[in-house]
Amino acid sequence: MHQRQPEMPDLRVVPVADLLLHEQHDAQRSEPLLQRLRADGVLKNPPIVAAIDGQQRYVVLDGANRVTAAHSLGIPHIAVQVVDYEDPELILDTWHHLIKGLSCAHFQSVIAGLDGVKIEATDLMQARAQLARREILAFVQYPQGQVCSLHAEGNLHQRTQRLNDIVDLYKVDYRIFRANTDHLPSLLPFYDDVAALVVFPRFAPAEIIDLARVGACLPAGITRHLIPRRALRINLPLTLLGAGATLAEKNTWLAEWVKQKAASKTVRYYQESTFLFDE
Repeated sequence: MHQRQPEMPDLRVVPVADLLLHEQHDAQRSEPLLQRLRADGVLKNPPIVAAIDGQQRYVVLDGANRVTAAHSLGIPHIAVQVVDYEDPELILDTWHHLIKGLSCAHFQSVIAGLDGVKIEATDLMQARAQLARREILAFVQYPQGQVCSLHAEGNLHQRTQRLNDIVDLYKVDYRIFRANTDHLPSLLPFYDDVAALVVFPRFAPAEIIDLARVGACLPAGITRHLIPRRALRINLPLTLLGAGATLAEKNTWLAEWVKQKAASKTVRYYQESTFLFDE
């Protein structure tokens, strides 16, 4: 029976200067990545981007750390996977921050001292409802069952700054694990010494583009883009991306490289969900 060939990823080489971040880079991840890029000399996975402003610039949906590392290395161009932000198969979801490393009491005292944010005790169902209606900035759950909502006034850009203020309080002294659920009891069996779970709202693609255009980045590790037909392990040499060839020449080389990969049957498409244990 004939089976439809899956659409190949749209891989391009673009100027690093044309990539706009919508989230901060994560220093805990970007510095080791920078060292690995220097040591290995290859770009393993391309950043995921969507074209905006008449195809002249791109918002980085996933890969802020790779783009930041490219900036640090002085690489003028980088290989990216371009996706359609209006693709119905592309899902914009949210990561929450599971915090560990210090006591719950210390974490509560740190949050309590935050300017511009009002904290109120609540219950989980009310906090979820308020967050869904964007009436609160975020909410926090503690292992003992307490829940508190975080309130802040202002427009999207001002509230984004408050989110950065919150994450700045714990991103250095605490360890952050990304969680895709706001149900803390289901996470506790897998982590020791949990201080809190910070639960963030869902954002819309239009908000992501708006923030990227003005440089008002969200904290690292909040937005989660689920990309259909994602390209992984392209392993392109950084010497190609940093060489003196023109952008057009690099794209011609990349197109031929993709063609050769397909012809040699070294491209494999996995439609099923997977767990990777070597990341």
